[in-house]
Amino acid sequence: MAGLPAPRTAVDRINVLLVEDDEGDAVLVEALLDEVEADVALHRARTLREAERLLSKADCVLLDLGLPDAAGIDGLTRLLAHPAPVAIIVLTGLNDEHQGTRAVAAGAEDYLVKGQVDGVGLARSIRYAVGRKRAEETQRQLRDEQLLAAEKTRLERGLLPSPIMHGEDIGWEVSYRPGGSRMLLGGDFYDAVRTADGTLQVLIGDVCGHGPDEAAIGVFLRIAWRALVLADQEPSRVLRTLHEILEHERHQPGLFTTACMVTISPDRRWARVYLAGHPEPMLLVGDRVVELPRDRAGLPLGVLPDSTWSGLDVPLPPGWAMLLYTDGLVEGRVHGDSERLGSERLIKLIDDITADRPDWAREPSTLLDSLISRVKELNGGELDDDMAVLLISDRG
Repeated sequence: MAGLPAPRTAVDRINVLLVEDDEGDAVLVEALLDEVEADVALHRARTLREAERLLSKADCVLLDLGLPDAAGIDGLTRLLAHPAPVAIIVLTGLNDEHQGTRAVAAGAEDYLVKGQVDGVGLARSIRYAVGRKRAEETQRQLRDEQLLAAEKTRLERGLLPSPIMHGEDIGWEVSYRPGGSRMLLGGDFYDAVRTADGTLQVLIGDVCGHGPDEAAIGVFLRIAWRALVLADQEPSRVLRTLHEILEHERHQPGLFTTACMVTISPDRRWARVYLAGHPEPMLLVGDRVVELPRDRAGLPLGVLPDSTWSGLDVPLPPGWAMLLYTDGLVEGRVHGDSERLGSERLIKLIDDITADRPDWAREPSTLLDSLISRVKELNGGELDDDMAVLLISDRG
């Protein structure tokens, strides 16, 4: 009974560690397993200390409760405290069966009474103990993963925005999807606040990159934006402050964020649009799509320390709608074409949808759902990049 080999694979024999200081009992166990040609590799430790060194490479332990350095349940308790999961079968004497019962209650898979078990029973007990332990470990890992996923979902859902809206004169539709549906929360972010005088402030942004770090930065920026808007800060100053926050919070130098901020007047007849390296909104009037100019567009947040941003005033005709989006919407592929979807094809999709649904303004959500469905269809499945799409409409 030599030292233990490397951990076994699925086709190897079961590695059994016999922890027994009595030579006669050890020889008997070996003989019982040889007699039935049990598919096990038997190894030996004479003390608990020696067993602890070999434990990580064993699948099953046959543990005598009377060892030189551990007596009774103490040895079992020490082995159960080790991080590596292993099945343990306790070996008890003829007059000590109650110890076996105590051992099972403490965490052993089974107990066997020396002198009252044959080779078939011993081999079966080993197989069953290993099978049960593996099933328990699989269930434990599954429970841990489910708990982690549930906690992650609750956290992400709690970090998604709840726009501050009031009044029935402005419609609000949103679709938010992290790339590949990996999480509930991605690096794209959005928010809206309608102040007491009826002014609507809207933000949409995209943190460069993917993953939880980028998602966290997006949350930082969104919450900071809301606080600044509620404090009635001037829009260009708001963007400047977000730029400074990004410089301090980003986890790697050079990480930048695009953003679009829109102020809609209380009478819903004009908007002021600020672009920080972000795609310009699209203005929908009836069945026409008007792409706003970019002559006032500034650099993304976090690029240059002295960046400034100025607004573009846009008149809003009655019955208008405005589509704001992150570039995940237009960076999907088109089947049979090496190019991305792009804004020109996006406009064509919107034209087609509004032509098919001339009454879309009554239910703006149908336009948003149809648009995203067609973009995904052209891409051949879920989009890889994070995507946020907002549709604001005049209901007056």
